[in-house]
Amino acid sequence: MSEKMMLFIPAYNCEKQIVRVLAQLDEEVSSLFEEILVVNNRSTDNTEGAVLSYLGEYPNDKVRLVRNDENYGLGGSQKMAFHYAVDHGYDYVCMLHGDDQGNIHDFLPMFRKGIYKKHDCVLGARFMRGSRLEGYSAFRTFGNIVYDFIFAFVTHRRIFDLGSGLNLYSTRMLRDGFFDKFPDNLMFNYLMILAAHYYDHDIIFYPVSWREDDQVSNVKMVSQATAVLKMAFEYMMDHEKIRQEYRDVVRSAYTCQNVEEKRIV
Repeated sequence: MSEKMMLFIPAYNCEKQIVRVLAQLDEEVSSLFEEILVVNNRSTDNTEGAVLSYLGEYPNDKVRLVRNDENYGLGGSQKMAFHYAVDHGYDYVCMLHGDDQGNIHDFLPMFRKGIYKKHDCVLGARFMRGSRLEGYSAFRTFGNIVYDFIFAFVTHRRIFDLGSGLNLYSTRMLRDGFFDKFPDNLMFNYLMILAAHYYDHDIIFYPVSWREDDQVSNVKMVSQATAVLKMAFEYMMDHEKIRQEYRDVVRSAYTCQNVEEKRIV
């Protein structure tokens, strides 16, 4: 593969799951990426120690563990990784959540066929034909599908997931930093869907497997559902809303440190 690719693994309070995610990085997966960036978003448990312990037992010279200078939220961590990928000359950045709900191997057929080359981003989809759910309640599945239809109505596109934990982005769509004002929390990916419509990004959904086992959800369902509806409605009424400031805390940069060398990146 001639493209320069990076894998980004955001991790927050997932000490039990992160080692299983790292175990997914077999020879074929590792060969796809020049760098694998594990980002500890100021976990309050032993996530960081679990990564270091695993790497001590199973070395992988492509894996780099960093710690955010603040807890930026999932959206903030994505911003940091996006800018890092652009600044370091990567053509693509792939995101795999560190809580072991998704599996990077689901994307291997997509990589082998070169599907990603034809699109600005490939978004893992839990609710389309070919996807597989394990331990995911029927109620949550129904709710997600309803919201997919709402966003499809607003964007006039088929939407199969508003934000799974396995996605691939071309850095050519990230260079102008259109996402900088988006929320730093879990709402970030919903804005990315609306932004794809506004900026005419070429996105494609790809079926993935998803499981819930011993993970701890950070989603506050009622408040988030209400906020997502408001966001979609405001964008439908005025597309220029996508350019407004959504953050509670406005930051000029999202920075992190190398855990072993304490070096700012």
